[in-house]
Amino acid sequence: MLVKKILLSNFRNFENLDLNLSDGINIFLGKNAQGKTNILESIYFSSVLRYRAAKVTDLIKWDNGATLIKIFFEKAGVSQDVGVEISADTKSRRLSVNGDYVRVKGFIGRLNSVLFSPEDLFMFKGAPAERRKFLDAEISQASPVYYENLLRYNKIIAQRNTLLKKIREGFARRDNLDTWNLQLAKYAAQITRERLIAVDTLNDFSKVACENISAQNEKFFVTYDFKEKDFDVSRENFYLEDFTKKLCEWYEKKIFEISPQDIERGVTTWGPHLDDLKFFINGRELKLYGSQGQLRTAALSLKLSELEFLKHATGEYPVLLLDDVMSELDAERREQLLIFLKRKEIQTLITATEKKYFPARDFGKIFEVCAGTLKAIE
Repeated sequence: MLVKKILLSNFRNFENLDLNLSDGINIFLGKNAQGKTNILESIYFSSVLRYRAAKVTDLIKWDNGATLIKIFFEKAGVSQDVGVEISADTKSRRLSVNGDYVRVKGFIGRLNSVLFSPEDLFMFKGAPAERRKFLDAEISQASPVYYENLLRYNKIIAQRNTLLKKIREGFARRDNLDTWNLQLAKYAAQITRERLIAVDTLNDFSKVACENISAQNEKFFVTYDFKEKDFDVSRENFYLEDFTKKLCEWYEKKIFEISPQDIERGVTTWGPHLDDLKFFINGRELKLYGSQGQLRTAALSLKLSELEFLKHATGEYPVLLLDDVMSELDAERREQLLIFLKRKEIQTLITATEKKYFPARDFGKIFEVCAGTLKAIE
């Protein structure tokens, strides 16, 4: 996959931007708060419709009524484009693919990208929701079906929670839960199995990446933390053809058992929306024992494994976005990373505050970013 052109109008720091990218490594240099990250953000937001912004209207340049992102790219050798229009008045977004307006489920997965930023270091020790978001974003880029099932599951959770509160307050009957329970079990089983397979695949790739980065000194391992211990989700089971059916049946039984507890609390107290990921280096859990150096190694290993995961799923590497991470790596790892990216021919966009983070020899096209303006450096 190659991003050929980025068009921005009133997006973050940029009033207008018309940027043609190199097929290789693109480096964006500048001081903080000048707009470097905005360029990466435009691509990543156009991939998964989320990034740092708390509200979509935060993406609109200050004191403007709307913003437009347009990304032109090649996928499987075919020229395509995706667009996002956001209005400050309606606080809504309109999505387009190849000029036609589409819904979210027809948008996610068109443009594939992997983002690595300093904030990723906090994911290992932060809340489980952040780790679920990471996993869901990667699977959704590879599988539109998974994304659609996730949307349905989250909608069912919200509707079931509303019904639970009504039952608790005496405004609805308990047997009204039956339909929601069956639907919830169906999508919970599908989502859980896809996550288990994805984590298994990521785990294979990340172990190799970590060994290469750490000169064989560290071994990285990822597990899916399935909260319920009375159902076997081990590797030899979740690849079996009837696994989803058996898990659905187990979920159905489980949800009917805990429905009285859910009614009392007014929320759904089980399911994949509460599961987690666990990360280990040399057998020790990162969340509890990881050093800063190990966190950096794990984060980079995970991002490189994401590249391989999406290539495995889609047939080609996604675009890699490295936001101010070169300063987090030592000189040897920076150079090894750049060599790896050139050897694999992975299109990469990198932001940095200083040119010293890059080797003297040519490693890509360099741009200077200052106050929402951009120019190429010869």
